[in-house]
Amino acid sequence: MKISVVIPAYNSSSTIIKSISSVKNQKLIDSTDLEIIIVNDGSTDNTEYLVREYISNNSGNIVIINKDNGGVSSARNLGIKESTGEWIAFLDSDDEWLPNKLQKQIDVINSTHGVNFIGCARNNEVLSVLGRKIETLYEASCHDLLVKMFPQTSTALVRKDILNIVGYYDETMTHSEDGELWLRICAKGGFYYLPNSLVMTGNGKDNFGHSGLSANLNKMYHGNVKILKMALQNKIISYWKYFILRIFYGLKHLRRILIVKSR
Repeated sequence: MKISVVIPAYNSSSTIIKSISSVKNQKLIDSTDLEIIIVNDGSTDNTEYLVREYISNNSGNIVIINKDNGGVSSARNLGIKESTGEWIAFLDSDDEWLPNKLQKQIDVINSTHGVNFIGCARNNEVLSVLGRKIETLYEASCHDLLVKMFPQTSTALVRKDILNIVGYYDETMTHSEDGELWLRICAKGGFYYLPNSLVMTGNGKDNFGHSGLSANLNKMYHGNVKILKMALQNKIISYWKYFILRIFYGLKHLRRILIVKSR
């Protein structure tokens, strides 16, 4: 099973080597089955230099692709297009995998029929969906994702064939772009979540509202509404469920704004 790891990078000189090293340090994975693609999205620092230095000092199939700055979705899409693996793993340039991340996911793929997507927990989180803690391998529904969008990008391992069917990232979206793609994949079935915490993300920063980003919360809200409209147009949900979820999204957005303002 060949896996291509796509790492978009923009001015990531302080973290990119740790991210790449966390992929190289995966246990029980043959290096010939692993392809690491770093997409340098127009960095203005020494990200490219550090990556090239790392490549020259390390064996394995590691490549860097330079492009003009176009955002994380365009960088990931370019990485997918250039990949040769049967499976695509995403990793952000400030996140790190635990050494057994891929092996745990491969075990699920090998033991479970019809897996198209397998994500996992991060930062020792415990995921709850509709009040139920997810403590075992879980096949998610589109309704689950619309109520609570998960998992985080750097946990995802996706069958490339399914991406070729549903399409890649929507490059017009700047927020909630993962959720929009996840929903398209989930609509085809085989969307699984593993509750093992196998990724460390974002240096422990908050899931939302970090540093008082109320403007970003508004963009996230509008991104989520766009996903909801897409779900309605594609008949993933009924108009009645769309109406209920619009109210739910509005209340959740208001709660997040109040939390940020109270900090």
